[in-house]
Amino acid sequence: MTIDQAPARDATETRLRRAYGFEEVALVPGAVTADPAEVDVSVELAGFRLQIPFLAAAMDAVVDPAFAIRMSGHGGVAFVNLEGLYTRYEDASPIIERVAAAETGQQAAHILAEAYEQPIRDDLITALITRIKAAGAVAAVSTTPASAWHHAELAAEAGADLFLVQSQVSSARHISTSGRVLSLADLTGGLQLPVLVGNTVSGEAAYQLMHQGAAGVFVGVGPGAACTTREVLGIGVPQVSATLEVAAARDRFAAETGRYVPIVTDGGMKTGGDIAKAIASGADAVMLGSPFAGALEAPGRGFNWGMAAPSPTLPRGTRIKIRDRLQLEQILFGPAETSHGTQNLVGALRQSMAALGVRTIREMHSVEMVIAPSIASEGKSWQLAGRE
Repeated sequence: MTIDQAPARDATETRLRRAYGFEEVALVPGAVTADPAEVDVSVELAGFRLQIPFLAAAMDAVVDPAFAIRMSGHGGVAFVNLEGLYTRYEDASPIIERVAAAETGQQAAHILAEAYEQPIRDDLITALITRIKAAGAVAAVSTTPASAWHHAELAAEAGADLFLVQSQVSSARHISTSGRVLSLADLTGGLQLPVLVGNTVSGEAAYQLMHQGAAGVFVGVGPGAACTTREVLGIGVPQVSATLEVAAARDRFAAETGRYVPIVTDGGMKTGGDIAKAIASGADAVMLGSPFAGALEAPGRGFNWGMAAPSPTLPRGTRIKIRDRLQLEQILFGPAETSHGTQNLVGALRQSMAALGVRTIREMHSVEMVIAPSIASEGKSWQLAGRE
């Protein structure tokens, strides 16, 4: 067949590709297993050794200074939102009570939008970082690109340890004809503070962000339980495929430069199995929102809401109620009282790694995965019919 005779390529071959989420893949046990007691789940993030690869999301219903201190004590880290309620009010609890008591999600969004009209106070930013540091905890904070320069200088002066610049979609190049464009290279070069960046689902974008000095890259656009970005804007990539792509970019960057930049899968995970799949896809750590919003120590009173829920023009988050509320320690370390996979998340990850014959997070990146869309339902008809 000559080139002229070759059939035209279907447009779907060039414009559409299949992508996979947690419910569509499974991990394959190999010929070797390990002792769970010998599995090491610690990970290094921007110079800090975390005993567990768990990060709490910078959401008002999840992390306040007290929760950040507690999470750090358990070996993980929690990010405080520098543009949230805790930098606008000395005491945000009355607002949170109103949000929790609102009869509908729409009413809750109106309360939040009104609360966010209060300006951010620099003194409250300094105070919350000082409080976290005084407790001996890792002080991790998050802001958006528009406020990054100002907040980075405040955070560095107050002694913050980790600085996350987080937006709906992050890229190394932002097209704009107005306003100051954030240069990540300038920001990372001008601070004695590790700068992490998110979120992306693109390997090429992640690769460029690493070249500009990102100390970590967060993966995920719209998968969170309280986020409605995918519905409102129609954008996003299922987390397994997104993590695989960004992990490939990390490995390429490390091979070329000798610098290993950890990646964090952010959102869309509820069970220990989801977390194991995220790390098998290449994540060095995971960031959770709603699972931690269910902790009795979380400030949200059993609710969670998306970070873009207070937007006065285009809300991209909703309020959700967390059914099971437990101590943070039980969510992380058990014992699990149910078989749903939402408790003892660290133990589940450790057990999964042991069954797969790996003993470190890096080794977990090489386990075999299969596409298995029926993995949750195969042979489970009685469970599905009689589940309580």
